This record gives sequence, structure tokens and C-alpha cells, in this order.
Amino acid sequence: MFFFKIISSLLSRFHVEKIIKRQYVQDYATLVELCKQLEKSKLLAIDTEFVRTRTLYPKLGLLQVSDGEVIALIDPVTIEDLSPFWALLTNEHIVKVLHACSEDLEVFLTAANCKPVNFIDSQIMMAFLGHGLSLGYAAMVQHFTGVELDKSESRTDWIKRPLTERQKTYAEADVEYLHQIYPKIYQLIVDAGWLAAAQQETQLMIERKFTPIDGEFMYQNIKMNWKLNAKQLNALKYLAAWRYQQAQKRDLPLGFIAKDHTLIAIAQRDPISVGAMIGIEGVEVLDIKHKGKAMLQVLNQANKIPENEYPEKIIRLDDYPAYKQIFKQVKNFIAKAAKDADLLPENLASKKQINHFLSWHFKINNADKDENIIDILYGWRFELFGEKLQTFANNDFK
Repeated sequence: MFFFKIISSLLSRFHVEKIIKRQYVQDYATLVELCKQLEKSKLLAIDTEFVRTRTLYPKLGLLQVSDGEVIALIDPVTIEDLSPFWALLTNEHIVKVLHACSEDLEVFLTAANCKPVNFIDSQIMMAFLGHGLSLGYAAMVQHFTGVELDKSESRTDWIKRPLTERQKTYAEADVEYLHQIYPKIYQLIVDAGWLAAAQQETQLMIERKFTPIDGEFMYQNIKMNWKLNAKQLNALKYLAAWRYQQAQKRDLPLGFIAKDHTLIAIAQRDPISVGAMIGIEGVEVLDIKHKGKAMLQVLNQANKIPENEYPEKIIRLDDYPAYKQIFKQVKNFIAKAAKDADLLPENLASKKQINHFLSWHFKINNADKDENIIDILYGWRFELFGEKLQTFANNDFK
């Protein structure tokens, strides 16, 4: 008995590293076998590697997953059917964690229209723990483990084959440490009382990523659109919708079809020929040379629209009476609410979210009819300060 006590004591002084199986999955049969094992897990750490340099949509180069016992790199270049993996993402019985998942959600959407469930973003969780909204994965790992990750492979070509051993090691680390430290993050956020809020924030991101983009409203995202009158704005509306359709069809970034300032300049001047287009100040000559004729056709189509169907002129929120003072009032209100909740003000509302609320409150640019969620008046934010903010706005805004 004494001997066994000594052995137990000695073993307790040493950390016995868990042996983790590492797999590089390059065929469908192995993928099926892997996913049968993973579907029994309670928690999966997931990541993706993709390339998005000259395309509208991200090109999936690698899928990484770990259940704590196996770390698998799944090769979408050699495996055409990834449905067993997508089934894991939609399995409601498995928690999936991913760090800074915004672009990864686009990968899931464009690669398979796969909308994940029971999914949470560890970057969002860390924000509720006082680490800011944009804490990187390497910084999070170092915070919890002291390990400094090599991130030099983050911008490599993940489509090119074969992958190097260095790339594989880099990719494995993105899920290995995430699975290790997630239980710590989970316990911390449960103790802090913000788990439900982090889940809501993640779900809100998912819903927005999977909401179809309506090309007819793309003109609203173009800078300087407020300079245009109703007729010019109608031309911009048609040009922006055409550009988005072309970008989708050819899988090119919007700017590769035509630059924003080219569309603005053409909408302002309504030229009648390609030659006239080239003479407009502010246009990109290459845009005109390659797309001038197509844009003329779009303008002709826009000019057939009756005036009563023109979009309303866009009002700049900055030009609203006393905007700067009102914005400051809201910002101070939110800062106090954040202090009371022991959160950073940026957790409660960004400048964009405040402006969205103000546009809704003052009924600017039909924001009061916008079906999009007003973040400040939704979910955990509304419970925390939204109702008080509405009362404050109704009573104090002049």
C-alpha cells in the first residue's frame, strides 16, 4: 500500500501529456469514418483556411476540427463531397466553437449553404470578458497558455497542393489550443453571467451572414451617395445592382467590375457615349474601356424609370440638426450603462450601431421601416439598457 502511495504521489507531480491523434483526410471514405467518430463528441473546435484575393467569394482550402482526441485536417481540394462534415455543423447536440468566425461563416454559406447550429464564437466570448472586440486567436492562446503561436503561414496559398508540413502544423494549432482553452473561457463567461449574451451575438452574426443580399439596395452602401439627387440616385441604383450581378456571375470583387467613384461619377453626369464617359472627372479609365458599353445600357434602362419610382434622396445623419450633441449624449448614456454592467462601452454599441439607432429614431432614410434588427433595441442589449435609452431619447433629444 505504501508503495502505491509513493507511485501516486510521484505521478501527481508530473503532467502526463495527452496523446492526440493527428489526421490529414484526403478521401471521402476516411472523412465518413472521421465524422462518425466526431458526431459522438460534445464539443468540436473548428477552423477554416481559405483564399480570397481576387474573388467575391472565399475559396475553401482546408477544414480543421478537433474533439480533443483527434486533430483532423480535411482537404476540400481532393474531397468533392464534404456533406459528412457539414452534418456536424448542423448537429444540434454538438457545441461548435470557432474564433472570429465572420469570414468562416461566408465559407460555410458559399461552399455548402450550411448554416451552423449550437455554434459560438470565442472572440465574442472574450469580448464579454473584457478583452475587446477584436482579440486575435494567437493573443487568446498566449493569454491562457503562455504559448506564442507562429502566424507566419496565415497568408499562404491554401489552395495550392501539396501543403507543407509547416502549413499543416499552423492549421492544427488553430483547433488544438481552442479545444483546450474553451472550457476555461466557458466557465469564466458563465461565472460573469454573459453566456446567453455571447450566444445571442454569435447567432445574430450567423443570421446576418445567411440573409440573402438584395442587389437592388447595393447603392445604399456606396460612399458619397448622399450627393446625388433622386434621378442620379436611380441611375446609381441600377449601376450598383448591375455591378453586383456581374461580380456574382464572374466571382470577382466588386471593385474589379467597377470602382465606387466610377459609378458615382457616371450616375451624376448621365453620359450618352463611351467617349463622354472617359472625359468625366473621377472615373477609372480601365472601368470605362472594359465596361463602358455595358454601363451605357444600364443607364438607358434606368432612364426609362418614371420619376415616382426613383429612390428618395439620401439624407446624411451628420447633417441632422444637433447630430453631434445627440450622438455624444447617446455615447455618454451607453458608457454609463457599460460601467454599471462592468463591460466595455464597445461591447454595448459601436458608432455604426448608435447611428443605426439614431436613423431609426429620427426616421431618416426610411430606417424606421427597415426590417433589419436595431441592435441596441434587441436581445440582451434591450434588457440591459434599450428601454431606458428609448425613454431617454424620447424625453431629451431635441
